[in-house]
Amino acid sequence: MALVPSYIQSLANYVPGKPIEEVQRELGMDHVDKLASNENPLGPSPKAVEAMAKSLSELHRYPDVFGFELKTKLANRFNIKIDNVILGGGSEGIMSTIMRTFLLSDDEMVSAANSFIGFRVLANASGRKIHWVPMKNHHYDLQAMADKVNDYTKIIYIANPDNPMGTYITREEFDEFYTHIPERVLIILDEAYFEFAQHNADYPDSMTYRYDNVITLRTFSKAYGLAGLRIGYGFAHDELIGNLNKVKEPFSPSLIALTAGSAALDDELFLQKTLEINYTGYTFFKNELTTAADLNETSLEQALVDLADMIDERGLKVAVKATKMLIPSELVFVAERLLQSQLRTGTADNDINAVRSSGMVPGGYVVNHYLTDSDAWFLKTDAPNGLKVFERSPLKTSMEGDFDTGNMRYKARERYSFGWSDPRGIFGSPGA
Repeated sequence: MALVPSYIQSLANYVPGKPIEEVQRELGMDHVDKLASNENPLGPSPKAVEAMAKSLSELHRYPDVFGFELKTKLANRFNIKIDNVILGGGSEGIMSTIMRTFLLSDDEMVSAANSFIGFRVLANASGRKIHWVPMKNHHYDLQAMADKVNDYTKIIYIANPDNPMGTYITREEFDEFYTHIPERVLIILDEAYFEFAQHNADYPDSMTYRYDNVITLRTFSKAYGLAGLRIGYGFAHDELIGNLNKVKEPFSPSLIALTAGSAALDDELFLQKTLEINYTGYTFFKNELTTAADLNETSLEQALVDLADMIDERGLKVAVKATKMLIPSELVFVAERLLQSQLRTGTADNDINAVRSSGMVPGGYVVNHYLTDSDAWFLKTDAPNGLKVFERSPLKTSMEGDFDTGNMRYKARERYSFGWSDPRGIFGSPGA
């Protein structure tokens, strides 16, 4: 009998965004702005910091295992009973509890192939069968997910808005999807970015209507700036919550996390500032990228060059999730992959030059770039229609070593060519 189950042996370690200190050591930089983990640029809630400082003298005490104060505040804010609330070590902590509580040996799960990596790690570690459904135009393909539901389906996971795609499913889409789901199937709605999406009229805030088999997950990590404390919360039918509480780790979250979460909920000024700075950033990218990629007056090749010039000039090494409706999805897709590749490998050498050297071929466009195998895999499996990855060249960069991402390992950065056809000429005539 094997000591370690085969489904655990086949897993790779989770690879987070590099810590700022590590990047500073590697690149000799004094100042680094970390973008890879979606951390709050304003830091933590000041009221949370003040409350934590006052509670330090109580660290010899175990926390309230029930979390009464924080649960009460959450229940009052969202007009539910305290028995409908669960707390955990971030939303992932509650996800883990859900799986341990409800999954039987032959149960199955359904989710999107390229959604939140935290759920993927937990799901794969469960040893159960998971149906990973490809996304459609960077959105959850809810119809395809519903088609995967069978007699063994126990859990469906949807991140809304999604991380990393930044897209969300609408109320109408979710309501239609729900009509195809049996009541015995649990739907996890991970709303970690709820605060940033709630202003959209068609966003399905799950707390404005309740289904008995829906578990809502939220977090203090993003809007309240408490990612380092690992504190999240969930809402569900009291019967579900009661069973989850039997299984969850005792004394989690910690005393400091409970104190900070309770205080952060009262920090409306900080929350408002967070939402304002996020919207300001969104507006900046919207205006700048709309200008850079005005494809009514320029070719795709020139738009790529303009985009590279803007990124190079302003030092904006980020993915352009917020602009998918403003410029062609193919352009956004390529720009995202180039920049995400740079962020993951911690390099800043060829990304801009690679965009500048992009060329047009008869009937379409081609880009030559040093990509990781992981990025090439994404280009193959989640690309816009017509985008194809060509054979890699034997050339390699001077950078060597192995990297982990999700469930795959790859050698760092071999050269690929990739491109897409443009039979309708929507980006202008090649060579124009």
